[in-house]
Amino acid sequence: MSSGNSNAVFPHGVTIWLTGLSGAGKSTLAAALRTRLEKFASQVEILDGEELRKHSSAGLGFTKADRDEHIRRIGETAKRLTENQAVVIVAAISPYREARDEIRQKIAYFVEVYCRCPLEIAEARDTKGLYKRARRGELICFTGIDDPYEEPLQPDAVVDTNKETVSESVHKICSALHRLGYLTGTFK
Repeated sequence: MSSGNSNAVFPHGVTIWLTGLSGAGKSTLAAALRTRLEKFASQVEILDGEELRKHSSAGLGFTKADRDEHIRRIGETAKRLTENQAVVIVAAISPYREARDEIRQKIAYFVEVYCRCPLEIAEARDTKGLYKRARRGELICFTGIDDPYEEPLQPDAVVDTNKETVSESVHKICSALHRLGYLTGTFK
């Protein structure tokens, strides 16, 4: 851990759960946040929902039950890492409020960050053409098109990824971590 010009530290592990529509910028934000938080913590891990779907959740579909199971699996991994003093950044659509709330109850140190982005902006950012395929009916149960995204009711932080730079969003998250007591000391 390099402290640079600050004395900020994480006194224990924490899970930072980034939720939002596909294309909201969760993965981009997770990478930038990891770079920033590595200054304050010796172990920072990213759990990317899309990547984990290929491995630990291979075989699961996109029904509500399968999506909830996918989130539970990510949550269990995040919980174990957090209990072992890691700072864990989860980047997962996690569209259902009940599943996110269930994970929040299981992880002692948990911060929910809503990556807010209007659907039309998320669609415009879609480099994989997933929204177009969903609109044509080629993908079913696609969040934001024919399956709901339930916005968090009381997130610990909200970043507006269509209005803020990545750097501004990272600063907002760090400020929330500090305000909540997960990041102590002073940070720059």
